Amino acid sequence: MPAGVSLLRVVYCVVMEVKTMVREDGKRNFALRDDEGTETSVFSGNTPRQAALKAARRLEPASGEDAAERTELRLREKGTDKVHIYDGWAWEETAPSDKPDWMPDEITEANVSKKGIEHLDE
Repeated sequence: MPAGVSLLRVVYCVVMEVKTMVREDGKRNFALRDDEGTETSVFSGNTPRQAALKAARRLEPASGEDAAERTELRLREKGTDKVHIYDGWAWEETAPSDKPDWMPDEITEANVSKKGIEHLDE
């Protein structure tokens, strides 16, 4: 152990890393929860918002952002009791003119707005 590093500090760092389930690349995993608390999908991201945006892109897209219906997204951070709550919406948009060949002409865009955080009692 390097000089000046206490065993307590090393143990604390290991426990915190296991608790928050941070991967080696810095990303965290977030489980999408339905109304009954069943976790249906897992999205990863450096932040809860990044994972929420990925989840929102799976929603049924509207014809435009103004017409998009807001849907509540509840994402539990794996290894913790935190549930990040967002309103998410998705819409179809024309792809940019400089798009790569593999990209379709119509793409799905999404946005989210954070409502808060809850802690599970389970």
